[in-house]
Amino acid sequence: MNDYVIRVLASPSDVSPQAWNALLAGEAEPSPFMRHEYLSALHESGSASPASGWTPQFVTLWRGEQLAAACPFYIKDHSYGEYVFDWAWANAYEQHGLAYYPKAVVAVPFTPVPGTRLLARDAQSRTLLVQALVALCKQEELSSLHLLFGADADIAACTEAGLMLRNTVQFHWTNAAYPDFDAFLASLAHDKRKKIRQERRKVADAGVSFRWSRGADISKADWDFFYRCYERTYREHGNPPYLTRDFFQRMADTLPEAWLLFIAERDGKPMAASLIALSTQADEPLVAYGRYWGALERVDCLHFEACYYQPLAWCIAHGAKRFEGGAQGEHKMARALMPVKTTSAHWLAHPAFSDAVERFLEREGAGIQNYMDHLGERSPFKAA
Repeated sequence: MNDYVIRVLASPSDVSPQAWNALLAGEAEPSPFMRHEYLSALHESGSASPASGWTPQFVTLWRGEQLAAACPFYIKDHSYGEYVFDWAWANAYEQHGLAYYPKAVVAVPFTPVPGTRLLARDAQSRTLLVQALVALCKQEELSSLHLLFGADADIAACTEAGLMLRNTVQFHWTNAAYPDFDAFLASLAHDKRKKIRQERRKVADAGVSFRWSRGADISKADWDFFYRCYERTYREHGNPPYLTRDFFQRMADTLPEAWLLFIAERDGKPMAASLIALSTQADEPLVAYGRYWGALERVDCLHFEACYYQPLAWCIAHGAKRFEGGAQGEHKMARALMPVKTTSAHWLAHPAFSDAVERFLEREGAGIQNYMDHLGERSPFKAA
């Protein structure tokens, strides 16, 4: 490692956007959420900041003046906004009089989307970056390190460094080159096809119609309306929203091509919204990511129409390769989103707790595999 230098930065603005995005573009599993613009907007809008419990320390690996590897690294005093749940681990530490917080996460805040977390020019740089992360955790006396929703190359580097692996399940839809939405429905079993048609009819019969806008065509008024819906959804569940209005304004200003907005209208007035993220690599197949939604009025089955059927119809019409439905939600299988394993990697400083967590993960992993097998027997598609 003599040729390399580690620099820990307080903000993504301390590293060149071009250098960061160039690393991302070379990865096998890039996503818009790891772009410099996205991470900067989280930081500069105050959405992910020390005040919200996300203290950024972006870790970079340099060879001379060349950026060889980099990742977002946050020191946290809670486990909110992660979607890989370790509350039981924190409770066990507390019961034994030990401090679980602060801990470290390598993740995109509030964004449970699988993809590259360790940007690197090559496998050696990625391995050195993982080693630097563990060393930093030891130096800062942090209880643990958690890399969330990593890509295959990330997980391989973490495994080589001795981190423990944990699987969770998400639900993703794959486009089988359907010519239209009816052709997609025709691929489903009769009961699933009938249910989707019934749900869509309820929304249409309620007088609800949809329009969509993409990128720079999304107006400020539509962004404002979307945020009203997004904020209300969080407030209705008793929580303030993770993301500020300023975050979305920064997205509109710096990364507009990553967004697709559906707005539901009734009697000529907007009443619900669904925001979808889009991949931004021009040379890669188009991927859509279900992100946020909210409604000012209640209509039966509106959530399914806004968050699944409208986006899927758009994906079919525009040749998108995949639609990722976000964290959890077994009900998504009825809409043909199929189970996919996601992987995170974990390091715990305390040897006894590390051993206990390793045994827990072995049991949990067997349970996840049984769950996947069970889900595989409930395919919504027609029998071959």
